[in-house]
Amino acid sequence: MTDAAPAKPKRRVPYWDNAKWLAMMLVVVGHTIQPIALDNDLALVPYLVIYAFHMPFFGVISGYFTTDKPGAKQYGRVIGDLLVPYLIFETIWSVIDSLVTGTPSFNPVTPSWTLWFLLALAGFRVVLPVLARLRWPLLWTVLLAIVIGYFDDVDQTFSMMRAIQMLPFFVLGWELRRRDVMRGWFDRSSVVGPRVAAVAVFAIVAAVVALLPDLWRELAIRHWLFLDRAYAEVPEIGDGGVAWYYGTVRLAIMAVTTILIAAALVLVPRRRTFFTAWGAATMFIYLLHTFVLYWPREFDWLRDVANEWWALPATLVAGFAITVLLSTKPVRVATRWLVEPNVRWLMRRRDKDDEATRTGAMPTQRAAASEATAAPASAPTVTDGDAAR
Repeated sequence: MTDAAPAKPKRRVPYWDNAKWLAMMLVVVGHTIQPIALDNDLALVPYLVIYAFHMPFFGVISGYFTTDKPGAKQYGRVIGDLLVPYLIFETIWSVIDSLVTGTPSFNPVTPSWTLWFLLALAGFRVVLPVLARLRWPLLWTVLLAIVIGYFDDVDQTFSMMRAIQMLPFFVLGWELRRRDVMRGWFDRSSVVGPRVAAVAVFAIVAAVVALLPDLWRELAIRHWLFLDRAYAEVPEIGDGGVAWYYGTVRLAIMAVTTILIAAALVLVPRRRTFFTAWGAATMFIYLLHTFVLYWPREFDWLRDVANEWWALPATLVAGFAITVLLSTKPVRVATRWLVEPNVRWLMRRRDKDDEATRTGAMPTQRAAASEATAAPASAPTVTDGDAAR
């Protein structure tokens, strides 16, 4: 009997590391300019453009790297990569909030600031195998995201409202991988035309925002983009009741978001860049950047200078610099115990009985099932790691 050939190591595709880092940079920049965008018309333009697609963009990337095949390893990663870090950072934020407000508080079912995405992503990974059994899973999640807005009793417990409205983008990413949609883009020799079109898309959206800043404020458009409220809770809507057509507004926003995501995917460099290696560190950036921005935002340091000519360029540069700083190796080494805690002590070792097809199966049935599943799956061409890393 010959020895089995060693498994080929998974290789990272520069394109997706580039996409993850750029998406995370948009998250940090968006949070950095948010305080001044409330009062500065010029800052409102990049703010609304970024918020129109940046987290759904990350949802698409996350879905692309998620499997619909349930298993102990998959669920173990949900615990180790998402739920444990969530509890760690939620505890830290509870301590900070208690010190600042003077009132002890710890409510892990209501995520602090950006931590909602970890809970949402954990839920997505658990429900994806169920959704994958449906016909047209993307259509059903879109309908659910639209209908859920009519129910104002769906609150922020476990970020349910936000998660449900983000789910279609996660499923879209999974569909892109399942249907191998991106292969055509990777194999394309000329990218000039699509990239010119993508730049034009962003320019048009930016121009629409820039021409009507007062209208977007009156419509409370930023609350629509947060994905965290029922229609009745949006300020300019709740006072006048909820009309039947608000679902079509949500659908229109989702359409614009999808177009912007497509444009962003076209603009992502396909080759290695100076930030490609940092694409593996996006979880560090996501969890740590809020500590850097908390004090300027909490005490209105940025809002006090919102109308200064240098406010927007300074915050844009600061957001980029923070992203780069938190991508560096010293930061990752110093904080790995928090961001990527070792949870092997928490996990139960798999027993031989876990390999059984079902409880009570006869030995012959188990043997037949083992033979049927013995053929190794082909190694993926990209790392199936957490898309937020």
